[in-house]
Amino acid sequence: MLKAFVLKPTINVRLTSSTVIIAAISVLAGCQTLPSSVSKTSVDMTASNPLTAQMPIIDRQGRIAYVEEHGMGAAKISTLYSIRPDGSDRQLIDQLKGYIYAPAWSADGQMLAYSKQVARQHPYIYIYDQKSNTKNLVVTAEGSNLSASFSPDGQKMLYSSTIDGNADIYEMHLSDGSTKRLTTLPSTEVQPSYAADGKSFVYTSDKVRAGRPSIYRYRFDDGQVKRLSTGSYAASPQLSSDGQQLAYLDGSKAAIMTLATGQILFLAETRLDEPARLSPSGQYAVYPMSASAVSNQGSINMGNLVIQSLTGNTNFTISSEAGGVIRSPVWGR
Repeated sequence: MLKAFVLKPTINVRLTSSTVIIAAISVLAGCQTLPSSVSKTSVDMTASNPLTAQMPIIDRQGRIAYVEEHGMGAAKISTLYSIRPDGSDRQLIDQLKGYIYAPAWSADGQMLAYSKQVARQHPYIYIYDQKSNTKNLVVTAEGSNLSASFSPDGQKMLYSSTIDGNADIYEMHLSDGSTKRLTTLPSTEVQPSYAADGKSFVYTSDKVRAGRPSIYRYRFDDGQVKRLSTGSYAASPQLSSDGQQLAYLDGSKAAIMTLATGQILFLAETRLDEPARLSPSGQYAVYPMSASAVSNQGSINMGNLVIQSLTGNTNFTISSEAGGVIRSPVWGR
């Protein structure tokens, strides 16, 4: 049974999305770059798209969760959807007047954690159970509670919170709500993501220089921390299921790093400062792309999901449900 986690009141929301509010662009040597927009080989998405037929079953049968936004400021409407990679079976999970941040699937694809924020409240973390079609409020700390990540066995959850004043990373046991604070630095530690073996997690920190985030790995056995990124701006990490690749935001570009060699594949500059997220097999990535369109109300931004093969320069798009801005896609089993 999931229980709500309540901490003592404190101050100040330092984060407004699942991405650290810091701006800089890193240019790394020895990197590959794919086109910064959908390539000429891309095709309009249909439920029978032949590219999805080439995917491993684990990818093809999984679901992509994402947030679609309409409006601005106090009028913002956020909707959380899930969809098949072929563009079929779009399902509404949640909707509110406010913000939805950083959805994250459990390893078995049955649970989806995400943060919700309405006017005059901090972001709180909910878990959606796909089998029972229920939503449970699990983190109600009086701080900015973001970027949940399930442990491989689904028994624990990492997340960041500003409950103690600055952003730190916590681990919670979902059965009873007991928590442990894992980082205690005066800097900003956010966006944790478990490794598939459960022995470590990656996260974002600006402890070397404020406003210039880097990606680190934290080992549970001894608490040791190692820096993984080399540029001046790296955030929003996610490890592949085999632990060999790292998806993240490099400057303003969605990127994939091969950890053994340090080689980086730039997928696109999404115009949204959003990272790529890997498919369960690690052979594909999904990221949002903002595109301009003209309507009777003038120029507007249209959102698309781009699914990119990492073994060839092929991709395709899934359009937004109603012309909104798409954010935070994540691919589950």
